[in-house]
Amino acid sequence: MARIKGALMTRKRRKKILKLAKGYFGSKSRLFKTAKEAVMKSGQYAYIGRKQKKRDFRRLWITRISAACKANEMNYSTFMNGLKKAKIDINRKMLAELAVSDPKAFTELTKAAKKALAK
Repeated sequence: MARIKGALMTRKRRKKILKLAKGYFGSKSRLFKTAKEAVMKSGQYAYIGRKQKKRDFRRLWITRISAACKANEMNYSTFMNGLKKAKIDINRKMLAELAVSDPKAFTELTKAAKKALAK
């Protein structure tokens, strides 16, 4: 039976890691051992970052909605409660977009929320 040599796969695996580490500072982009550590850590940061991005955008949307509510003499929590009672189901992303791009439509939503709360 023929002997299997592993040099080809080893080189391929190392080249893949070094390609991912391209652009890193100093030996992190040149030496396999440090490059592997840096790539693993960057993968962890990327994973965490994908979760944080969702949080950050939600905070941004809430801030924008809150600012638009204050312009219409209302606070954020009262506005959201009013929308719920008025059975208006719009997500925060769309509400924030309305608050920025179409203030008149947002004002109509605040009126609807106030009306639902008055009942």
